[in-house]
Amino acid sequence: MTIPPRFRTSGRRRGRYGRFTTVAGALSVLAVLAACSGSPNSAPDPSDEFFALSAGTPRAAGPIDSFSWALYAEPPTLDYAAAFDYPQNTILSNVCESLMRWTPGLTVEPGLARKASNPDPTTWVYDLREGVRFHDGRTMSADDVVHSLGRQRNQDSAAPWAQIFENVVAVTRTGPLQVTVKLKKPDSQFPQYMATTAGVVASKAGVEKAGGNYGTTGGLACSGPFELGAWHKGEAIELDRFDGYWGADAKARMVEFRFLTDPYARTNALLSGEVDGGYLIPTESYARLDRSVTGTLYFGEGLSTVNVNITNLKGPLGDIRVRRALSLALDRSGFVDAGLGGAGSATTSLTVRAAWARASDATRKAAFAGLPPTEPDLKAARTLIEEAGATGATLTVATSSIGRDVSRLATAVQAAGERIGLDIRLKSVAPNAFTALFIDPGAREGIDMLPLTYYNSVTDPLDLLVNFRTGSYLNFAGYSDRRYDALVDRAIATHDPERRMEIETKLQRHAADRLPWIPVAEWPTSVFLNKRITGAPTTIAYLYHPWAADVGAAP
Repeated sequence: MTIPPRFRTSGRRRGRYGRFTTVAGALSVLAVLAACSGSPNSAPDPSDEFFALSAGTPRAAGPIDSFSWALYAEPPTLDYAAAFDYPQNTILSNVCESLMRWTPGLTVEPGLARKASNPDPTTWVYDLREGVRFHDGRTMSADDVVHSLGRQRNQDSAAPWAQIFENVVAVTRTGPLQVTVKLKKPDSQFPQYMATTAGVVASKAGVEKAGGNYGTTGGLACSGPFELGAWHKGEAIELDRFDGYWGADAKARMVEFRFLTDPYARTNALLSGEVDGGYLIPTESYARLDRSVTGTLYFGEGLSTVNVNITNLKGPLGDIRVRRALSLALDRSGFVDAGLGGAGSATTSLTVRAAWARASDATRKAAFAGLPPTEPDLKAARTLIEEAGATGATLTVATSSIGRDVSRLATAVQAAGERIGLDIRLKSVAPNAFTALFIDPGAREGIDMLPLTYYNSVTDPLDLLVNFRTGSYLNFAGYSDRRYDALVDRAIATHDPERRMEIETKLQRHAADRLPWIPVAEWPTSVFLNKRITGAPTTIAYLYHPWAADVGAAP
């Protein structure tokens, strides 16, 4: 995520549950609603967007000895219980597997559990696959699942994912290859998140043997198609094909993940062939890579929104009029062009359109009806600042060279503030330190706002909307409203998707009105592959799907 599922610290998702797409110019409300129909991975209306979303890349023609991949930062740890950001999960999705699995089409299928059943509203039973071997040589049993989920439930050691288990009463072994999860009350979200890192299973003995070093040295004792190889601190992480894998063998013998924190260096490495591919392409490089003869730039469904995370409600931003004024003054379309390379759409919705794919037409319309326009209204914004007595007030927004999406959003916020009488200052944070803003309250001292690209870990609006409930992980400013909390609880307890999304429309309207975060744009997943490799998914599923196993030689 820059933490979990859910947001990109470089600009995250994960919230209770997790993690972080545009056209030049704003979409009309009707265009937004039209794009909401269809499956999450369906192609967008070409009249709405100048770029096309690809369902995938061509299948590999055969195996390959190795390939290299660019990452914008080095993971601080590969402990699955702390994996809540892009760098960690891009690697871990190929090493550690979950009870269920997210597919490239953003649906859920069996993973290490061959079957999941729900005999009553507060019980989930997971029947495990036989003969699954861990990288430490041991065979998976129900005890490993109980231990792995137990680590995720520990608030002290697994804060990013622990909230997903807040309704869990017990995780017990009910057979050699069966685990039963008992809930306090019905929870529509818990089973969905068993396809994310929250549902990872590792060898109990292997984790206990590593102790406090787990995730930083040695192996990870997981079961994926690759196992952790050499970790060259500050340079690269290597994954080696696991020949004892229970599924189809990976096409590559080895994968090297290179840490290239400078976006220009990352782009040049892709263009020169120094690295073979990468996700999260620097937005300033879209045009260069799109014109390149070295390879192909793809866009896919990202379930991602770019936002301004309000981190301090004790100062001027505690007045709703100041938050509304900043939102009204933001040049969202200008940010889309300058910060996102023109790929995506300006929005005043905190939730992505695709998250409402399972809702009826009426519910989708209700979710997006009445949202503020995306065009700036400086006159109305100045009036709000004057009414709040905030003229000349000083605010600080974090920025970083981690990518243009981050730096340009910070400067867009600063420019918006200057146009309406606020004094907004930038605080630069080094790329490798940006993640700390999402896990260390001390790192946010003196910061009122920060750019946050949040990605849904499941195709449900509640994945994002839950973040504004009192005490939620990404609720850094401590926003609290008892009515909102009650609606979140109702939505979590409602399994029927249509009834749940009817509740979520109320949450959406509340968040749009109160602005605990300021929404800016939707943003697609980007991936570049040079001519020697193919097979990587284009959707954000790569965070929880063993995508590297499908990468092989191009035709």
